[in-house]
Amino acid sequence: MTLVLNEEQQMLKESAAGFLASKATVGHLRKLRDSGDELAFEPAVWKEMVDMGWAGIAIPEAYGGLGYGYTGLGVVLEQAGRHLSASPLEASVLVGATAINCLGTEEQKTHWLAAIAAGEKQVSLALQESGAFDPVGVTASATRDGDAFVISGEKRMVLDAVSADAFVLIARSGGVAGETRGLSAFLIPADAAGLSITPCDMVDSRQCGALSLNAVRVPADALMGSEGDAWPALERTLDIAAIGFSAQLLGLSLEAFERTMDYIRERKQFGQVIGSFQGLQHRAAHLFAELELARSIVLKALQAIDSDDQGLSRYASAAKAKLSEVARLASNEGVQMHGGVGMTDEYDIGLYLKRARVLEHLMGDYYYHLDRFARIGGY
Repeated sequence: MTLVLNEEQQMLKESAAGFLASKATVGHLRKLRDSGDELAFEPAVWKEMVDMGWAGIAIPEAYGGLGYGYTGLGVVLEQAGRHLSASPLEASVLVGATAINCLGTEEQKTHWLAAIAAGEKQVSLALQESGAFDPVGVTASATRDGDAFVISGEKRMVLDAVSADAFVLIARSGGVAGETRGLSAFLIPADAAGLSITPCDMVDSRQCGALSLNAVRVPADALMGSEGDAWPALERTLDIAAIGFSAQLLGLSLEAFERTMDYIRERKQFGQVIGSFQGLQHRAAHLFAELELARSIVLKALQAIDSDDQGLSRYASAAKAKLSEVARLASNEGVQMHGGVGMTDEYDIGLYLKRARVLEHLMGDYYYHLDRFARIGGY
């Protein structure tokens, strides 16, 4: 498969770029931040995204989506990364809908995926329990009690938790922390008795939340798939999510690079534009080469999802590790080449650095995925 977008994907990319450049820009993110908006996104703009089909872009047609695939969703996420666009696209469409599609029963898919595609519901994944990404370190417990389950535990870094209508929650019905055996997934409504949500603003001005589950009782049909056997489908969900966030990191990195190049072409020092200095030219050339490599890795990983490639985990870790590294380089270089003003809130480049730091850590950081890539390869 060639590493280029087809005509339809290119048209989708241009359409997304045009819409986000006018409706969900860095300026809009600043307004949301400064207003202290609890949702941290504009519902009216999200509805327009839904009307364009973005909420159902990767959801199969059988469940009310467009069935356009993850390569299509990836090009939209890349543009969202360029503009630091705030919306439930990542939490509910990339992660939540994928979790339901991978883990859910036919009844759950029919109900929830259609509702997400129509923009009527939002679903977020509740997995992480500490500051570090450790998907098998789950300690939240799920105990069968007659025809129900009783769930207790704590969850962290639940994206867009305040606006979510339900959570795909991972709990342990068997085994011990560190084992893939015994993990179970449940679809739990946000207003379930015993479930409380504590909102948290992240450094990039986006919103997440912490969940506290105190003996939350859910019916047996809240279980997604087989009890204690969620890991294979959960692992695929996390692979897809890691690739989606890599696409967003790519867009963010490309935008940070282009803004920085524009700045050093105009900024003068000692009577010359600073872009004429050889030291900066070498750093820019190095970053340009890294970005071209990153672009290829992301597209290959997105295509691996749509082609059901058996090496998906390897592609996912390669993409997330590389894009975390490149985004750190691009955002650091952006701030440094802007000089002192790059550290001020007046310039947007600092917002790209903050978003890069958050995305680097979502679904595993550089070190997590580099280690996983090596282990998959037998090292």
